[in-house]
Amino acid sequence: MPGNTLIRKISAAGAVSASVLLAACSAVQTTSSGTVGVNRTQYMPGMVSEAALQDEAAKQYSSLMSQAKRQGALDEDATQTARVKKIATRLIKQVGVFRPDASGWNWEVHVLKSDEVNAWCMPGGKIAVYTGLIQQIKPTDAELAAVIGHEMAHALREHTREQVSQQMATNMGLSVLSAITGVGATSDLGGALSKVMFELPNSRTAEAEADRIGVELAARAGYDPRAAVTLWQKMGALGGGGQPEFLSTHPSAASRTADLTEAANKVLPLYQKAAKAG
Repeated sequence: MPGNTLIRKISAAGAVSASVLLAACSAVQTTSSGTVGVNRTQYMPGMVSEAALQDEAAKQYSSLMSQAKRQGALDEDATQTARVKKIATRLIKQVGVFRPDASGWNWEVHVLKSDEVNAWCMPGGKIAVYTGLIQQIKPTDAELAAVIGHEMAHALREHTREQVSQQMATNMGLSVLSAITGVGATSDLGGALSKVMFELPNSRTAEAEADRIGVELAARAGYDPRAAVTLWQKMGALGGGGQPEFLSTHPSAASRTADLTEAANKVLPLYQKAAKAG
């Protein structure tokens, strides 16, 4: 029957597509484990290269910052911006511990005027901190270091590339399907990056890794790593629509507090050493 023939074609095409994708994947370790012990092996399809994603991120970041500047929402408060950049700079100096190549990234840091409680770091080290986070959370320098370090960790571990690769792989499968059914499908790196950065949540595994690496970056930079616990407690305490949407994908408050406390205790000697030297 025609219907059965179509099903067989789709199944065969799907099997071929899956085989190609699996063959294209390679096991990588984007960062060293650090003192906190982040050891998960990652699998990156070759269809999305690190260089291509960083180039696309740089273009999108430049566009976003230009738009913010036109709207009077870029680095509006000089004192606030200087504070954020000072903290980020200290953290950036520590990234070589996890991956030496990141020390050579073209890091950028800006503060965007927005009521949203948010911060992010795009591939290649493009950082943005929203004024809503600063105004509503009222973080100490150590707490601000925790959230910036957390976002930087996502970039160091290439969590965005992992998700973009999955998006592109899905689109490839849809393209195979469309060739059979006539239903269109597209594969767009820029669109996939935007969707992952600003629409899709990170996995809980990725969030836990970012928590731990962020804690260590902060400690090595001379910020009390235990502030990560109070930071996320403040985040969770925001009521109503003020609570950051991304917290819905994070571990439970109890398990997160326990994990952060354990990580902070591991790196406490690093903080004490940095604080003494500073």
